[in-house]
This record gives sequence, C-alpha cells and structure tokens, in this order.
Amino acid sequence: MNKHNPKLYTAGVTAIALAMSGCASKGERPDSALQAAENSIQQAVAADARDMEPILLNDARNKVADAKDLMEREKYYAAERLLEQATVDAQLAAARAETAKAQRAVEEINRNIESLRKQINSVQ
Repeated sequence: MNKHNPKLYTAGVTAIALAMSGCASKGERPDSALQAAENSIQQAVAADARDMEPILLNDARNKVADAKDLMEREKYYAAERLLEQATVDAQLAAARAETAKAQRAVEEINRNIESLRKQINSVQ
C-alpha cells in the first residue's frame, strides 16, 4: 500500500498553484497590441476585405471586442493573445482581398489581350 504524506501533497499543490498564478498574472495593458489590431482592421477595410473576406474581417473585429472586454477585467495576457490573433486575421483578410483584386486585374488584362489578338487576326 502506498502511503502519501499529506503535508508533502499540500506543499506540492501549493507550489503548482503559485507557479500557475505567476503564469496567469495580468501583466501590462496591451494598448499597443490593441492599436496594431485596430490599424490592421482599418487596412483590411481599405483593401476591400469587407466585400471579399467578410468572415475573416468579422472574426478580427470580434476578437478585438472580446479583448476589450478582457482588458476591462484586467485579463491583459489573454487580451493580448486575442489582439495578436485579430491582427493576423485582419492582415490575412487584407492580403486575400488584395490577391483577389490582383487576380481580377490579371483576368481583365488577359481578356483585353485576347480581344486585341482577335482584332489583329481579323485585319490580316
């Protein structure tokens, strides 16, 4: 039979709890991360992500709103993680929107080239 020392067990649990509370400390307000996320969202909107990547843009906005709630409750570490995710989501939305616009421009150029080829062939 394995006998446990209750004092040793209590000390171990206390040490783990203290270590975890240190990791979960509130830290500093992530104001710069909030500004970065909001700037990324504005850039995504300017890149027409509202039309081309609305779900991803909405995800970024929701994460910023959730992070603001966490900041009000002084859960700065969790808020900062959400703000980092929001920034990446917004940047991805902007990049995808820009890519879609570039693809459309290439398709338009290719159509114009084909039209010019047909005109040249009809003249010859």
